[in-house]
Amino acid sequence: MKHTFTLTTEWAAGRNGVGTIEAQRLQTNISIPPEMDGPGVGTNPDEMLLAASATCYIISLAAMLERTSIQATLHCTSEGIVDVTNGVFTYETIIHHVTVSLEELSERHISITHRLAEKAERTCMISKALKGNVDVIVKVQIAGVDQ
Repeated sequence: MKHTFTLTTEWAAGRNGVGTIEAQRLQTNISIPPEMDGPGVGTNPDEMLLAASATCYIISLAAMLERTSIQATLHCTSEGIVDVTNGVFTYETIIHHVTVSLEELSERHISITHRLAEKAERTCMISKALKGNVDVIVKVQIAGVDQ
């Protein structure tokens, strides 16, 4: 079985213009971010790549925890590191800082959660698409446990 996702993009100006994207469940303005000397209207490809990686990761981890009957609340802050050398922008690294609040704080659940947190990154569709181009790093914190 295959799924096709469709996105329409409109752009009517030069580099510092503002465009739009529209998909079935996503509509927003797009432009170059101010950090890259753009107008900063709406979102941008860098944020969207980071969002795709973060949402794929957190959903993958939630599904894995659910399959092992581990009840948890997840919070993730993600960073996208972009290098600029000689005017060339390169997306280098994504770091997911995930905090897991376990309903049952047992050694078994802590151990499984750490293992699944790493596995979720390796099996996430977006992480697999980025492999070899962008490093994706996961840093896990279990709430209530000294690390």
